[in-house]
Amino acid sequence: MAENGEEKLLAMARHIAKTLGRNDTMADDILQIFSTFDGRFSREKLSEKDGEGDPRVSAALEHSLKLLDRQISQYVAAEHPIWADSADSSAFLDAIDELIATIREWSPMAGEKSVGACIVRAEDLMQQAMFRVEEEFRSLMERGGESFELSREYGSGEPFDSDDDDDEDEDGGIVGVKRNDEENQIPVAQPITDYNIIIDVLPSVTINDLHEIAKRMVAAGFAKECSHVYSSLRREFLEESLSRLGLKKLSIEEVHKMPWQDLEDEIERWIKAANVSLRILFPSERRLCDRVFFGFSSASDLSFMEVCRGSTIQLLNFADAVAIGSRSPERLFKILDVFETLRDLMPEFESLFSDQYCVFMRNEAITIWKRLGEAIRGIFMELENLIRRDPAKAAVPGGGLHPITRYVMNYLRAACRSCQTLEQVFDENVVPSKGVSSSSSSSLSVQMDWIMELLESNLEAKSKIYKDSALSSVFMMNNGRYIVQKVKDSELGALLGDDWIRKHNAKVRQCYSSYQRSSWNKVLGALKVDSSSLAPNAASKTLKEKLKLFNIYFEEICKVQTSWAIYDDQMREELRISVTKILLPAYGNFIGRFRSVPELGKNADRLIKYDVDEVEARISGLFQGPGGRK
Repeated sequence: MAENGEEKLLAMARHIAKTLGRNDTMADDILQIFSTFDGRFSREKLSEKDGEGDPRVSAALEHSLKLLDRQISQYVAAEHPIWADSADSSAFLDAIDELIATIREWSPMAGEKSVGACIVRAEDLMQQAMFRVEEEFRSLMERGGESFELSREYGSGEPFDSDDDDDEDEDGGIVGVKRNDEENQIPVAQPITDYNIIIDVLPSVTINDLHEIAKRMVAAGFAKECSHVYSSLRREFLEESLSRLGLKKLSIEEVHKMPWQDLEDEIERWIKAANVSLRILFPSERRLCDRVFFGFSSASDLSFMEVCRGSTIQLLNFADAVAIGSRSPERLFKILDVFETLRDLMPEFESLFSDQYCVFMRNEAITIWKRLGEAIRGIFMELENLIRRDPAKAAVPGGGLHPITRYVMNYLRAACRSCQTLEQVFDENVVPSKGVSSSSSSSLSVQMDWIMELLESNLEAKSKIYKDSALSSVFMMNNGRYIVQKVKDSELGALLGDDWIRKHNAKVRQCYSSYQRSSWNKVLGALKVDSSSLAPNAASKTLKEKLKLFNIYFEEICKVQTSWAIYDDQMREELRISVTKILLPAYGNFIGRFRSVPELGKNADRLIKYDVDEVEARISGLFQGPGGRK
């Protein structure tokens, strides 16, 4: 061994002299300098002509290679798994270590013909060894994958097993293991209630073995090959996991052609798969990569990217297809679900995909998240167009609630249950991981106020369809009251503010005043008589005419307005009481004066069609139309 070491030292000295010397004379001078420092560097020992080194040097290298070839070849040719026996695996790795060291030590002298030839043989032997350890690496991963357990982070692991035959669970799931009669292990989806778990898909012993192999492959320059075999196997596991969670591989065209009900179901499955992937599967893969490729961060990052890229792109492509699809208003709520899911998972995207290989996936997630926000804003624009285009053709019977009012208000009320999310959406400069900015609320308020204006304008146009101005007022009163109540009873109230509510309550009161004028002023006018300037005979005639006119007006109103609708019980009762308060005193006074006239008093019971109680009863029978009954 000492002689072999001296030969290597001499060979190194010759290599240095040859490298630094610009010609043979300079090289000889450098060798002469070496000889003055150490007797081993004598001129005879260091002399070299025409690239022919000391035969002892190449002989020593040849001897080392023969020994390594004999050791390594027996393992390369072995038909049984080398890692089935720890002694064999250790000996194989030791031989590879020595081969790597030999190539590294002698490569600087490869310019010498004899050494260069040996290096070529050594590298060929290394390639054979790498092919075999790659097979062993693959085999270890495949065998190790048969042992599967879920464990809580920082806690003890417990086997996760189930006899449930279902592949999916409606509450979300994670791939577990089930044994069948043939002892084959089949992944099945199991319910997930806690995302604070990690998956140990390989036993620790196997991970350690994989790390030892990876360390040699990286040292030998086969890092990409090691990464490839690792990522191909782990990628298959992830793809199978997503499949078991119910997620399908769909093209953008397939998503867009899918019936809405089916797409809603697909979105639900996507949400569960995205949460399980980003919070359980991907972090577990990150940890496994870091353990297998410990000390080799670049190889670990590259392998993780290759493992997760396909599944991540599949998840993001579906979200993108949803974002660029139809902007029909009924799709808002499911698109909000997708938007919120991506937003809530953004910290996971940031932590998992921050290295040079993965950053493009994080950036794509942010882009699609923003695109979903654009889709939501587009849906509100489509809602505006829907309101504008709703035609003012057929009048709603009885002046009741218009379907567009119910639709828009219930839609906005439901939408505002996701008020914080909508505030994010309408602040285009919001950063996903930062939350909602302070100015976003005003943006959403402006949007909601604008939709209200469009709805009111549409309703005003529809009110003009009614030929009866009183009925037009009832229509606006009904719809105005409904709008105000829906605003007060939801997040819309906080968005639009108390001033908005007071303003629109005042509009409802104006509609009531307009109704009262249109319907009852002429009735009240019929009860007004100035008999002080009339002769007795003229007063009698006037009162009879006034009474007749009152009966006509009153009967006409009762006949028509009985079928009118006041949808709100409280408003209907308030309206009846209000009419009663203004009409009954005037009618009572009129009847009193009518009975006081001698010529009329004796025939009063025959001439007076309604007493005061009957008038009140007829008023109580008003507004019994559709949606207006008690």
